[in-house]
Amino acid sequence: MSDTALDITGWTCPAPLRDRPRVVMGHGGGGALSAELVQHLFAPAFGGDVLAQLGDSAAVSLGGVRLAFSTDSYVVRPLFFPGGSIGDLAVNGTVNDLAMSGAEAAYLSCGFILEEGVEMPVVARVAEAMGAAARAAGVEVATGDTKVVEAGHGDGIYINTAGIGIIPDGVDLRPQRVVPGDVVIVSGEIGLHGVAIMSVREGLEFGVDIQSDCAALGGLVRSMLAVTPDLHVLRDPTRGGLAASLNEIAAASGTGVVIHEGRVPVPAAVANACAILGLDPLYVANEGKLVAFVPREHADAVLDAMRAHPLGRHAAVIGEAVDAHPGLVVARTALGGTRVVDLPIGEQLPRIC
Repeated sequence: MSDTALDITGWTCPAPLRDRPRVVMGHGGGGALSAELVQHLFAPAFGGDVLAQLGDSAAVSLGGVRLAFSTDSYVVRPLFFPGGSIGDLAVNGTVNDLAMSGAEAAYLSCGFILEEGVEMPVVARVAEAMGAAARAAGVEVATGDTKVVEAGHGDGIYINTAGIGIIPDGVDLRPQRVVPGDVVIVSGEIGLHGVAIMSVREGLEFGVDIQSDCAALGGLVRSMLAVTPDLHVLRDPTRGGLAASLNEIAAASGTGVVIHEGRVPVPAAVANACAILGLDPLYVANEGKLVAFVPREHADAVLDAMRAHPLGRHAAVIGEAVDAHPGLVVARTALGGTRVVDLPIGEQLPRIC
């Protein structure tokens, strides 16, 4: 080893630091930085018991009717990708947030932020994709807004959608209902959306065509609730992937979660791509999957109903909620070991939704 002293003055850390005084990309990644931004800046500023739920959508009562209310913004790059587009995402993402409350989505709003110079046929193509996705999901785009920013101050098209839906009687989906013994079920193969985005964004070839799983999950949730309304919690593992959703549920419920890595359905193409890129499939975003915590006595029937639905045919039991290590998610490996599956700091693949 050389005795020459290392000059580290020009070194930089590739991961965003949690005490940075400025916004970094990781604050939008769905991991620990996003959670801290919401919990320590936005939530205290806004206040309110409804916001404190911090779910995929807010459950509110209005005129004696239980409603789910959600909003999301979409800044995906590129605008079009294998299996979908920013238009499909803007509909399906908000419909899925409502579905995670058990709600029947009814109406959406749509806000377009367009960059000066974007071609009209591109805008039309996105709008047509939104309309088709809304019709397929059984929702109506009922109101909207359009703004234009100067060239160089956007990325072609950004979209915000908000949605409302009715929560059926007897349905109460929230992480606080999770108890030890609950069975953890994932609805299908994970990691497809994030890898599909990366493949086209970076021009990577993985030997097979990887398609995003972008889809509306309302029908799948209805089939699950038809078995029993007593599901405990549902989440769609988008930014931060399955790992982020499991950690959020564990923290909110005060239970531990154990998953078995070999039971998590990861398609070979995603596994190979993640191995090449140095990514963990558990942290890669999905746009057409859900994770459910189900009472053990209903787990087999719910799993059968999921597998009978086109969007749940690869559904699998991957673990359970436990008394041990409350708030912590651990994975049992194929070699018989155990590793902690922590909440990601930021996002392995930024701008994926």
